[in-house]
Amino acid sequence: MRISTLLDYSDGFAGAVDEIVALEKAGLDHVWVPEAYTVDAATAMGFIAARTEKVTIGSGILPIYTRTPSLLAMTAAGLDQLSGGRAVLGLGASGPQVIEGFHGVPYDAPVARISEIIDICRSVWRREALVHEGDLYRVPLPPEAGTGLGKPLKIIGRMTRDRIPIVVAGLGPKSVELTAAKADGWLPAFFVPEHSGTIWGQALARGQANREVDLGELEVYAGGLVAIGDGMESARDLARPQVALYVGGMGARGKNFYNDLFVAMGYGKEAAEVQDLYLSGRKEEAEAAIPDEYLELGNLCGSETFVADRIDAYRAAGVTTLNVLFTGRTAEERVAQCRLLARMAKG
Repeated sequence: MRISTLLDYSDGFAGAVDEIVALEKAGLDHVWVPEAYTVDAATAMGFIAARTEKVTIGSGILPIYTRTPSLLAMTAAGLDQLSGGRAVLGLGASGPQVIEGFHGVPYDAPVARISEIIDICRSVWRREALVHEGDLYRVPLPPEAGTGLGKPLKIIGRMTRDRIPIVVAGLGPKSVELTAAKADGWLPAFFVPEHSGTIWGQALARGQANREVDLGELEVYAGGLVAIGDGMESARDLARPQVALYVGGMGARGKNFYNDLFVAMGYGKEAAEVQDLYLSGRKEEAEAAIPDEYLELGNLCGSETFVADRIDAYRAAGVTTLNVLFTGRTAEERVAQCRLLARMAKG
């Protein structure tokens, strides 16, 4: 299995990239660069491309509402050139609070938009004169919608690859079905192998039934915190703040995809409690209410025997790349965890 991680630049960007360089040497295969409503991902990805040699560099994720489909294609093409064919275009819908609250555009038809964006990007990368007549995007813009001067154009520069991988971050059944049918990879959140079949199995099967043969196997990126060694079980608690943020506060009541996911996993009572506590400002109590079972099954924290069993569980659930965050007080400790995980996952 391959290993990926999310770039964490909360303590400074330069040091975070230095760590990615060291992790690459320790066995890291793929780095995801987040965007949300902080600095843009593409700038950081270009810098990482210049500092690394082999690691795949993915946007994790670019929200689909923030750029035109053609610009998404151009951005991925530029990054692919800079990195020598190591770019991955990670796409996702984000959520209404971010899209409407920070970007000021309507949050509508996310699954249909991703579908059309995939088609447009692949047409651009094939260097075709772009013509797309969709329900949401029309390229060129028809005369009645603009000046009437638009004409089909193709990207000017030569491509490093005419097929850049597209990975979609999806949680709902329609999104996951689309991903399995049209995308190169799937980036789920809060993935637990024991629950994945119940939650997503039917959607994946429907999508796989319509998957184009030339797409190959669907890459699945999932994992959690990594802390390998005797007595490392307590490191699972480090996941509590992020899980509480997403399950409790990432969205309004009745419109929180992550809360819905925890309900689907069988943690309905806990999900409601976490949300109530978080939205009332009692964040530490919300963190404490995260189910211990989820923290055990959704992370790779414990003895080598325990982690080896969890790797087998992820593999059996269809995961092809362990998407993880390394624990440790120092960069050296996190790099050592990466080296150990690489030995176990690839050996």
